[in-house]
Amino acid sequence: MTGEAFEYAIKKDVRNNPIMREVDRERHREMWRSVGVGVFLVAALVFFVWRQSELLSHTRRLGDLQADLVDQQKRNEQVGLELESLRRLDRIDGLARRTLGMIEPGPDDHDVIERVLANPAPAKSALARR
Repeated sequence: MTGEAFEYAIKKDVRNNPIMREVDRERHREMWRSVGVGVFLVAALVFFVWRQSELLSHTRRLGDLQADLVDQQKRNEQVGLELESLRRLDRIDGLARRTLGMIEPGPDDHDVIERVLANPAPAKSALARR
């Protein structure tokens, strides 16, 4: 055996100990700062999107309410016209004459109704005497 062969025949002791690294505080601080900024940006984005969606839904609701308002104003106008047509005196007079058989009173067609006052409360009741 030569010298080289002898060298290979010897088993070398290799230590596979895990490498212990020192905690890099600067890198941890930077990582947490990045996480904080990221959380803030995501929260701001979520708030902005939520606000925009609420604004859109309120805008749609406002449009619906304005359309309902226009419809109700038209309906109100129609009901007002119908009410005025039903309140016309010539219509009421015609219905009274035709449907109810009423006639216009003459100068002698009147009766005087006297108002009769009810008797005042009794003087004393039987319970009050006891």
